Amino acid sequence: MKETLKEICAGYTIADEVKSMGIYPYYRPISSGQDPVVKMADGSEVLMFGSNSYLGLSDDPRLKEAAIKAIEKYGTSCSGSRFLNGTLDIHEELERKLAAFVGKDDAVTYSTGFQVNLGVVSSLGFRNGFIFLDALDHACIIDGSRLSFAQVRKFPHNDMATLERRLRITPKSAPKLIVVDGVFSMEGDLTPLPEIVELCEKYNASVMVDDAHAFGVIGENGSGTASHFGLTDKTDLIMGTFSKSFGSLGGFIAGDHDILNYLKHNSRSLIFSASMTPASVAAANAALDIMINEPERREHLWEVTLHAQKAFKERGFDTGHTQSPIIPLFVRDTLKAMKVVTMAYEKGVFITPVIAPAVPENDVLIRFALMATHSIEQVDFAVDVLTGIFKELGIIE
Repeated sequence: MKETLKEICAGYTIADEVKSMGIYPYYRPISSGQDPVVKMADGSEVLMFGSNSYLGLSDDPRLKEAAIKAIEKYGTSCSGSRFLNGTLDIHEELERKLAAFVGKDDAVTYSTGFQVNLGVVSSLGFRNGFIFLDALDHACIIDGSRLSFAQVRKFPHNDMATLERRLRITPKSAPKLIVVDGVFSMEGDLTPLPEIVELCEKYNASVMVDDAHAFGVIGENGSGTASHFGLTDKTDLIMGTFSKSFGSLGGFIAGDHDILNYLKHNSRSLIFSASMTPASVAAANAALDIMINEPERREHLWEVTLHAQKAFKERGFDTGHTQSPIIPLFVRDTLKAMKVVTMAYEKGVFITPVIAPAVPENDVLIRFALMATHSIEQVDFAVDVLTGIFKELGIIE
């Protein structure tokens, strides 16, 4: 019987087994920025289709300059939490701009997007309340619900009939929070926000939308899912991260002043964590300006996205119900997915596998993600490479 932590951890051998097969797809060191072409630590260059930098800003000179100037003025760290000594004037400036951007009263920044959901969901999951989660919500939403005192109810992905049944049997007076991804991070489809808002009004519930993968992609000026559907006023909480389209690191929550005031004094991952670094704040601020002032970036992102979606479908790929620059290429077999990644890398294409528990076992996929800095020619090259590999492995005909 295994008793010590070392013995228990030593029993985890799956990663080593995959490594021994030569198809381990994780922790591949990159020695350049997240551009369409990245340089790997081994000196090779590959086309990057595994990044979340949808607007291609993570290596933008303007973000770098803003970050450098912030370091020169404020140093490299705030050395404390926002609650105590870690609030800078640039934190508050960014929060005011974010609140205006998404059409809410107030916003507060956290040091990572994961910590936003961890802190917000756990804080608003009151002891006598209920939290409703889409089965494909991001892990940080699930972890936040586990830390709450509320009863958690899941519903199948985008299944509004089941969500309504779950809502119908909860006490009318109990606080109820529905938390969903705006754009689902692995499948690329959108949450049916209009139907969720209707259910909120019918059953006296609130809705929080995680727009980590929606900002810069959909909505007015890239302002997210609520804007996309024209439901900003009826969406209670809007969450975002800076590690995707914003080309930085951190996250925020925006909403009603009273809710934000409560979170500022009760959200543990906010008040017990060091605040966003000055460089991250400045980079996110610069990215927000670019997002608003350069709509041509988003337009080109959609040009390459629609081109890629069409090309994959014409070649016989199963791309699910994607409505975004995230294109799932369903493989439905873990080892085959890892083989695809290895073979594509050898042919100059960097992609990522999505396996359980991130998705159900029978929904294993390759995540193909577009950036505004990709060209049509680069997309065509990747599609050709992946078509050959999928055919060789018998995934498509």
